[in-house]
Amino acid sequence: MASLTAILGISEGDSGDSDKLLELYRNRAELKKDFDSLRDDTQKLQDQIKDQVGEAARLQQKLEHLEDLLLDPDWAYNVIVYYQLRAFNLRCVNQLAHFAEQLKQNSEQQQYGKVIDAWQDERDEEAQAMQARISEHQAQLQTLKDQFQAEQQRYSSMSSFARFLRKRSVRKTLDRIASQVEATRSREAELLAELEEIRSREAPDTEGLDIATKRSINFMILAFTQQIYVHFAADNLAGLAQESSDKSVGAINYGTRKECEDILDIVRERAASMDDVTEFAGILKQRAQLIAENALFNSDGDAVPVPGSVSTVYEIDQNGGVKEKDANLIGENYWDVARALSR
Repeated sequence: MASLTAILGISEGDSGDSDKLLELYRNRAELKKDFDSLRDDTQKLQDQIKDQVGEAARLQQKLEHLEDLLLDPDWAYNVIVYYQLRAFNLRCVNQLAHFAEQLKQNSEQQQYGKVIDAWQDERDEEAQAMQARISEHQAQLQTLKDQFQAEQQRYSSMSSFARFLRKRSVRKTLDRIASQVEATRSREAELLAELEEIRSREAPDTEGLDIATKRSINFMILAFTQQIYVHFAADNLAGLAQESSDKSVGAINYGTRKECEDILDIVRERAASMDDVTEFAGILKQRAQLIAENALFNSDGDAVPVPGSVSTVYEIDQNGGVKEKDANLIGENYWDVARALSR
């Protein structure tokens, strides 16, 4: 220490001041780190404020644009039609999402049920084998107890002279049997503990759906997507609803007031049949099978088919007759089908 202070030119008396100086430097470094962290947080908050201001400005611009449209008699009814179509489109989106979610949940429950059944069978077999071993040890324990009791009775029935002669050998035999009884009891307790562990095991967690199952689900989702499209194809209602989800208000001119009123009548009438967008399971499966036969995938690990390979819409009547029509429902994301599909 003396040589070090000599090299640094610090006297022994100055060592206390040196420690304080080092402490000040350390505190300064910590403060600098805290300052840099606060500066980064401040910059992030400023960026968020800038984003919020920009978003508020965009919303204000949309509001002013909407007000201008509503003030124009020629556009007021167009605005009403636009939002009615958007509401109609949202109902279709929700219906498809609900259908897709039910499919996924049912598939997951079926898969989990198979996993649980297999797990329970394996656990029951293991428990039964363990119970058989316990029964075997219990029978062995009872046999040893019977031997011990029989040996005691045989010894008691002997004459005094015979007991004197056989005392040592009988005691040795009884000690051996007692030791076997204790060992058997100990092993039985271990087996009972193992049986309790087997019976108290928690069920395994389910794994994700495999690619084949996801593809099967997606074919059914696409079949139902096509069903909604076919059901609302008349009067181009499906196309108008999809267009309203892609474009902003004021970007579409639906025509005169009379033409707008006609569209509103169609929307009200067709919306009332929304719950009728159902069909027999056989028809849905038939359509899904037709979709599956033509579906192509970019890789073996993909669950969503290439949009162009499933762009044929199949309209199936109650007699099984099929009509085909081209419509790329995935590519144009009808009813938000891209989000509904399993991946």
